[in-house]
Amino acid sequence: MSTQSFADLGVSRAVVGALSDRGFTEPFAVQRLVIGDVLAGRDVLARSPTGSGKTLAFGIPIAERIDFAGPRPAALVLAPTRELATQIVAEIRAVAHARALRVTAVYGGVGLSQQASNAAASHVLVATPGRLEDLLARGAFTLDAIRVLVLDEADRMLDMGFKPAVDRIVRACPAKRQTLFFSATLDGEAGRVARSYTRDPVLHQHGPTARRAVAEVEHRFVNVTSAGRLEALIEELAAERELTLVFVRTKRGADRLVKRLDARGIRAAAMHGNKSQRQRELALSRFQSGAVDTLVATDVAARGIDVAGISHVINFDPPGDREVYVHRVGRTGRAGRRGIGITLVGSDERRELSRMARDLGIVPA
Repeated sequence: MSTQSFADLGVSRAVVGALSDRGFTEPFAVQRLVIGDVLAGRDVLARSPTGSGKTLAFGIPIAERIDFAGPRPAALVLAPTRELATQIVAEIRAVAHARALRVTAVYGGVGLSQQASNAAASHVLVATPGRLEDLLARGAFTLDAIRVLVLDEADRMLDMGFKPAVDRIVRACPAKRQTLFFSATLDGEAGRVARSYTRDPVLHQHGPTARRAVAEVEHRFVNVTSAGRLEALIEELAAERELTLVFVRTKRGADRLVKRLDARGIRAAAMHGNKSQRQRELALSRFQSGAVDTLVATDVAARGIDVAGISHVINFDPPGDREVYVHRVGRTGRAGRRGIGITLVGSDERRELSRMARDLGIVPA
């Protein structure tokens, strides 16, 4: 097992101290792979899953490479959702402050004026594409001084239809820049886009394959009728568990399910794209604290959720494909903890889900 330290990777004493204060004394695997190349100024393509330590893999070298006295903003991190943007800021704020750098999150659902002022004065922006384009169109700041561009969870940004916006943002950044591309997959469209945005990149692949990822979770497939789907869910929620994340297909379906669960005495909160930022933060905070032990979410809203103590993931509505399934069940069974993934299966869904399970090598419990 490696005993390589952050200092061995070339990280400054100030940043090492900030990391130590947070309990980080040795780099995670993805950090050992990536930090040296980023500090050397190389473009990087990295396949790395959520929860692997990838945020600090780019946050630490950004803090080291940005000049406090230089023009702002100097670094831009693009993220697909508000939750992930705020999570990234929380993760990298300490190392940025160790170098006297300001970090700001830019996302929709909150007032433009204060956000624009904060962003223009910050060294590092962490932004969702839509809100960033709003601020650029208003002339709040430019991206002319961007030295480091990071695309985090880039595959999800593509899935969400952000490619045209991301293309425009990338073109607004200087051609002479460093680009870091982090994605759960580098196959297909994600790989093609990654190579179009980068120059002579170093490739790093970290984390389990889809088969290995799902192997760390106990999988159960429960046959249900259309009329019996809710009762099957309630039965599962009545069993011994910790926190439970329930996935549904639509925003309306999430709200409707929370009301139906509440009527049955089950504490639940909904999280989806039609909720305001404050509502989403409150739902996630209540879930993390255990004030509610069930969070009902759509796939887009759940992107970036990394909550300790999720013992169960329940697919109330089946996933659209195997990548979505892997993403969903990946919210549990983390850091060596036991995790259970349960999928409710209607008669018209059995064939497709059986094929998906075979493809992923899943042997249901």
